[in-house]
Amino acid sequence: MATLLLPIIYLAFISLGLPDSLLGSAWPVLHQELNVPVSYAGIISMIIAFSTVISSLNSDRLTKKFGAGLVTAISVALTCVSLFAFSISHTFWLLCLIAIPYGLGGGSVDAALNNYVALHYKSRHMSWLHCMWGVGAAGGPYLMGLALAQQNSWNMGYRYVGMFQIVLTAILFISLPIWKNRKDENQVSESGDNRQASKALSLKEILSIRGAKPIMLCFFCYCAIEQTAGLWAASYLNIFKGIDAETAAFFASLFYIGITAGRAINGFITMKLSDKALIRLGQVIIATGIILLFIPGSHILAFAGFIIIGLGCAPIYPCIIHSTPATFGEDKSQAMVGVQMASAYVGTTLMPPLFGLIANRCCLFILLFF
Repeated sequence: MATLLLPIIYLAFISLGLPDSLLGSAWPVLHQELNVPVSYAGIISMIIAFSTVISSLNSDRLTKKFGAGLVTAISVALTCVSLFAFSISHTFWLLCLIAIPYGLGGGSVDAALNNYVALHYKSRHMSWLHCMWGVGAAGGPYLMGLALAQQNSWNMGYRYVGMFQIVLTAILFISLPIWKNRKDENQVSESGDNRQASKALSLKEILSIRGAKPIMLCFFCYCAIEQTAGLWAASYLNIFKGIDAETAAFFASLFYIGITAGRAINGFITMKLSDKALIRLGQVIIATGIILLFIPGSHILAFAGFIIIGLGCAPIYPCIIHSTPATFGEDKSQAMVGVQMASAYVGTTLMPPLFGLIANRCCLFILLFF
């Protein structure tokens, strides 16, 4: 059953990444059509992230009640509906409203899938599955660039991704019996006794666990880096570097390509290095990429800088997630993954909009210092 389920989980991780990068790549054109300041991308991103925080904090309760498979299927379906709603929206307030279910769907599936993989699969699969997230995240700007170039329509970019989500939703619902069988297999302990289902932990109980607060801070900082770079790369290249919007959307995907390639390589490196060593290596690589962005010159340096930052981001997220059951215990892992996801999206909620406000008063060059 695990072998049959793994390809479906890989597809689900692709679906997680596809919508994440759409807003940033569409925004250079979208904000002009909506006649709103460039900084307003941060407002939509903040609403999506806040909704994701809410669903992540409830993932422990939802997953224990309905199972990872059903939570994943319903969450992807909700995201699918939101994408198509985005594609027919032409006012800023409506985009803000649709951003709520958009974020709710993303948070539930993210926490449920990450914990499921951490419990049932080896570290290399966690890295490769997050590599599949990068495939989706890189594919989002590519599809948006394709829509802008061929039809001059950001709406079609959202519809392209929505079509993929429809197919995945159908596959997930068809595969629900496999998830249930996998669940039943893992409810039996080594002695053959049935495990008692652990109760869902309250937020207060989770915060009292040793190490919970530091790891939440870690996720806040990591997602602040990743989301700010991902959201504003296209605008930075278009407005500050003077690259046309279509090309900027295509090249913004280089950041996510860096994450994707890094996680593909990281899957093999996990066989040699520990999670802690890989996290530290990622931090050094991120710093190197930022230094490259400070060097004035051709556009190639900017492209290379975003790729290297992406490479540095690659091992951090999957390595921390995979170590969660071993660090905090399998009975607490879903709760811990939930608050880790919530903390990550608090960083996503606060930091990109904060940068937008700063850039609106200053210039996009401040991205490098930020």
